[in-house]
Amino acid sequence: MSDLGQTRHSTLLDAAWRTAYRVGFPLAGIWWQLRHQQHGGALVAVYVGQALLLVRSSYSIEWNFPGGGVRPGKTPELAARRELAEEIGLAGALPLVAKGDVQGLWEGRRDKVPFFELRLDRLPELQLDKREIIGARLISPSELRGMALTGPVAVYLGRNCPGLPFRVTAQCNFQDP
Repeated sequence: MSDLGQTRHSTLLDAAWRTAYRVGFPLAGIWWQLRHQQHGGALVAVYVGQALLLVRSSYSIEWNFPGGGVRPGKTPELAARRELAEEIGLAGALPLVAKGDVQGLWEGRRDKVPFFELRLDRLPELQLDKREIIGARLISPSELRGMALTGPVAVYLGRNCPGLPFRVTAQCNFQDP
């Protein structure tokens, strides 16, 4: 497993943004717990052959799929497309396929997370922002064991990769492949 992404060097401004994310995200989590915050997000499982693309945020040790929040008045698919472009530089008429959703309590808030799948023959060069997203890796199914993963990703993998030891309580509404 090796890091992917453009080799642009981080700037001082990038470091300041990473620090803001590291400080701000835990504070936001406290706020979400106090307000019993509901949240909607969208994640994209990007497959290249059997391998999955995982990304790491500057504010978390867990690996995730590219994705993020659904803005008011927008659809989960638009959010997924926006986040692919913002986080890793994938844009255009990508063939996203809706695969269902999961609901659970993660990071101090109730989350409903629709999943999309994107299947590629090859991975184009990624362009990580080096602020929010600081790492990206293609992972084979055998390498997933023992990785620190976000709750929604663990649920998705438990449903879509039988035999992996993921046990996360959540309500699932996945479409069969």
